Amino acid sequence: MDADTVMHLVSNALLIALKLAGPFLLAGLVVGVIISIFQAATQLTEPTLQLVPKIAVVILILALAGPWMASSMVTYTTDLFHSIPSLVKGQ
Repeated sequence: MDADTVMHLVSNALLIALKLAGPFLLAGLVVGVIISIFQAATQLTEPTLQLVPKIAVVILILALAGPWMASSMVTYTTDLFHSIPSLVKGQ
């Protein structure tokens, strides 16, 4: 296994990680900004006002995108396992 192969495997792993984490991060960012604007406008400083909506949105994203995420992980892992013989044979 040469350096190009390793870099290809690492870049694919990072890309799938970004694709899977993206919906959670984006939803958390949007909800956080909306709640922060609401808190600034009403001068409420309750910390649970930030936490509870973010948890609810993360659960909603998991319910909606969970099957796609699981399918992506299974596809990536299956492809990686199937490529192991060709990676080892190259040595």
